[in-house]
Amino acid sequence: MAVDLAQKAQNFTNRGRQALETGRYELAIELLSEAVAAAPDVVETRKLLRAAQIANFRHSGKTGLAEKISAAFLRRKIAGLVKKGDTAAAMAEAEKLLSSNPLDPDNIKAAVSAAEAAGKMEAAAVTVEAAYECGASDPRLLELVANYYSMSKNWTKARDAYQKLSRVLPGDQSVLQKLKNAEARATMSSGWEQSAGKRGGFQNLIANKEQAKRLDQANKAVISGADADSLIAEKLQQIEREPKNMNFRRALARLYTQNKRYDEAIDCLEKAIKAAGSMDPELDRMLSQTRIQAFESRIDEAREAGDEAAAQALEAERDQYRFDDLAARVERYPNDLHLRYEIGVLYYTYGYFDEALEHLQLAQKSPKDRLWALYYLALCFLEKGQTDMAVMQLETARDAIPTMDDLKKNVVYRLGRCAEAAGDLEKAYRYYKDVYSTDVGFEDLSERMLAVSSALKNMNDGK
Repeated sequence: MAVDLAQKAQNFTNRGRQALETGRYELAIELLSEAVAAAPDVVETRKLLRAAQIANFRHSGKTGLAEKISAAFLRRKIAGLVKKGDTAAAMAEAEKLLSSNPLDPDNIKAAVSAAEAAGKMEAAAVTVEAAYECGASDPRLLELVANYYSMSKNWTKARDAYQKLSRVLPGDQSVLQKLKNAEARATMSSGWEQSAGKRGGFQNLIANKEQAKRLDQANKAVISGADADSLIAEKLQQIEREPKNMNFRRALARLYTQNKRYDEAIDCLEKAIKAAGSMDPELDRMLSQTRIQAFESRIDEAREAGDEAAAQALEAERDQYRFDDLAARVERYPNDLHLRYEIGVLYYTYGYFDEALEHLQLAQKSPKDRLWALYYLALCFLEKGQTDMAVMQLETARDAIPTMDDLKKNVVYRLGRCAEAAGDLEKAYRYYKDVYSTDVGFEDLSERMLAVSSALKNMNDGK
């Protein structure tokens, strides 16, 4: 039975590693989660899972409202499971939590508490180590990491984390004292390997040391230097053996892009599209994103060299490319609702409101983009002078968002502007007040509230 579980873990790990290398992060998380469930004590598998979770989080962007609500629920559930002593279930739920946001301090704290309650100190260390290596500037995260390293007597890492924290919170005497203590202890420390991580557990699941070395390379969210050169050479050999395998070509392009070798990445993707022999939306998107990144790099270089005219010319060229490329992809993939949303927003930005409406009305059918599509639909209707239609979209969006997140602040603020323009100052003030209660610095909200309040006072005084 143990042999079967080890083999199952190995199979899932191998497939998960390949998915991570080729940028299929959600699939990697799914496969590596299965590997961790089959072999929960194999530290390197859990490290690989953390790399996939972080890469997916960075790739997908900000955590949305639904994810935040789900995370809060999961943290409560984990705390309840720990209290009941069901630590295995608590750790399983913690992996789901970290898959939504592996860098949130509250999520990390919950996952660490579950691992520690289960006596899985190495699993706790992997979670903290992954957050530490990301170099985050969130003071809560840095303090959590620094304190953890102090408790586990990894004074070198504790010192480094407190140094980062002291830069974020300059002058904080408590932090400076902890830094001083960690610096003193670090001179007597023999390193992290002795205090928190014993290597070798994963060797039972991989074939040899060379494979382990490649795993360590792939485990990094961003691969550069000698590691990148090694993996690039490996991918080129794999492509030569299997020229029709698009996973190898995607992985190679991603390695080139990570190391800012944009021309090689673009050439790789163009050859991949040609080799595929048919339309591939993922390759198309990768090629578009890589070309945009190449533009951004050239723009930054021009500005660093003090050539503002060249930078502005490149920006204009980039914007034209973005529009032309997006229009072409919409034509190739007319049923891709996210593309409809992207080009709708772009049309709005450039002032083509009728064209924007056409695409955004389709985009609102997408659960992922529906609420933002409604917001931009409203903006288009406002630009066309159709305030009633705009208010209808805004109210629909407002009612669908339970908490005052960034989108709802924009929606409610626009409702206030509409009410103010219609002369309903009391309603406008209520809308503004709703936003002000959570974000006093939102746009020109303070000035508008003052103006509306004064107008209402003058109206009441005149009665």
